[in-house]
Amino acid sequence: MSTVLRVELRDRIAVLTLDRPRQLNAVGSETVDRLTRALRDIRDNDDVRALVVTGAGRAFSAGADLGEIESFTTPGQFRAFVGRLTEAYGLLEDFPKPSVAAVHGFAFGGGLELALACDLRVVERGARLGLPEMKLGVLPGAGGTQRLPRLVPPAIAKQMILTGEPIDAERAWELGLVNELAEPGGALAAAEALANTLAAGAPLALAAGKRLVDHGLGMGLEAAIAYERETVSVLFCTEDRAEGLKAFRERRPGDFRGR
Repeated sequence: MSTVLRVELRDRIAVLTLDRPRQLNAVGSETVDRLTRALRDIRDNDDVRALVVTGAGRAFSAGADLGEIESFTTPGQFRAFVGRLTEAYGLLEDFPKPSVAAVHGFAFGGGLELALACDLRVVERGARLGLPEMKLGVLPGAGGTQRLPRLVPPAIAKQMILTGEPIDAERAWELGLVNELAEPGGALAAAEALANTLAAGAPLALAAGKRLVDHGLGMGLEAAIAYERETVSVLFCTEDRAEGLKAFRERRPGDFRGR
């Protein structure tokens, strides 16, 4: 098994850990391929209800592996690399199970783009988040220019992208980019607690809730509300909906099965 990404199952959550601490968890082709395989495997595992993505060592991720990128000799090689990276992050964003990024130290470039592809972000106080590609004469290429302005005001996104300067966790929280601030050393535990809260929900409703928010943002309001109405009508017919109502009446947690 590859060691660039560790996958651990902890009760109802899967913890995916970038595991190249000496390289500050730089994301290269091997990591991308392992992440893609892991997501496809976990998708079919009904015992997993939520994901946590984190990094080993002193940082979440320094970004894309510059050593690998510098070895490319043609634009086509770089395009292929960015394509695989974009595909992996797209799988995470569209994943039917909710995901939480646990960020410590820093998340730069492709590392921040990975965190942006997660549904929620827990970040330790003092951590730094940034897209420094402009300082290398390029731009973020794995969703950064598109996901960031959907999460923070466009002018803030432009400032981060066009200057390449990072922001700290506290500023990111003020902007709504971060869902929870954790004390130093506490991001993973806080992210797992949040993931366990998510995992207690009904799987079909969790997946539908993600789709409604993500897809609805690209629709006009009237069409989005119609999409919502049809989605909740389908959920009304599920066994989980009946179990949820029964559990509410009996004052107990729901035993949801994804049916």
